[in-house]
Amino acid sequence: MYKVTARNESHVTQFTVLCFSDLPHLQVPLFIIFLIIYLNIIFGNTAVLFAIVSDSHLHTPMYIFLSNLSVLDISYTSTILPNLLYMLSTQRKIISLASCITQMYFFLFFACTEMILLAVMAYDRFVAICHPLHYTLLMSRRTCLVVVISVWIVALLEPVSFTILVANLTFCSMNQIDHFFCDATPLLKLSCSDTAHVNMTTYILGALVGMSTFMLTLVSYVYIIFNVLNIHSAIGRSKTFSTCGSHLTCVLLFYGTTLSLYMRPTSMYSPKQDKFFSLDKLFSLLYIILIPVLNPLIYTIKNKQFKKAFKRLSRFL
Repeated sequence: MYKVTARNESHVTQFTVLCFSDLPHLQVPLFIIFLIIYLNIIFGNTAVLFAIVSDSHLHTPMYIFLSNLSVLDISYTSTILPNLLYMLSTQRKIISLASCITQMYFFLFFACTEMILLAVMAYDRFVAICHPLHYTLLMSRRTCLVVVISVWIVALLEPVSFTILVANLTFCSMNQIDHFFCDATPLLKLSCSDTAHVNMTTYILGALVGMSTFMLTLVSYVYIIFNVLNIHSAIGRSKTFSTCGSHLTCVLLFYGTTLSLYMRPTSMYSPKQDKFFSLDKLFSLLYIILIPVLNPLIYTIKNKQFKKAFKRLSRFL
């Protein structure tokens, strides 16, 4: 579908991010809430990262992947929340086109990294539970390091073509982003260019990366569940499943929010689904805020090795 604009219409070089403009009386409370949440994300994930790095007992593939997940949670929330806090506190909601596209790229980069990393962590649990005798061979430290580096490189390159296509679009007249950051979907809706090729690129990349990692995660857990069900002892089943239950919880949270947001046509995006708060903003908040807050709790609250690591760490503080 082509969007036609007048010849004398000037091109947009900056946008107004509406954030939560429909809730003017809640700007200060929202700022306080998001600030507390952001500090909790930084503190919780830094604590997990520091515990893993400082304790040699946690230098295993599962915890190495978890440390990368903590770095990731800090990184992608830091691409969104500091700017959101600034806009809420100053009411200056102008962002340049270049800054907007840059924010979109880094958000996609970190989202893609998490998608691949969660799939790798699912495969790690599959090998540990279904092939325990071969675990040290299949998931050696060298292999683990190569996998981690590969995850970050692939994720770094994956959004490049999409970002270049968006950067070459023309934006006219409409310059209000009805969101609290420069997400891809509301940005595409503002373009007066033909976005069919961009949407096609989104679906192709989504299939190559999103669906492949989802299928790897799904197949890994199907094998894990069948293996757990074949354990005759109830205590054995509980103990075995507890090693991957926390990761499964994070996977369900991640895919529950991302699939509802991005695996659908752009035409279905409707920022005014609700008078005060759109579903897109709600799911984005769940993805950007809820998951990084819960990840440290989910992975550590019932983990005996983490409890021991935190006790050792507290002696030096």
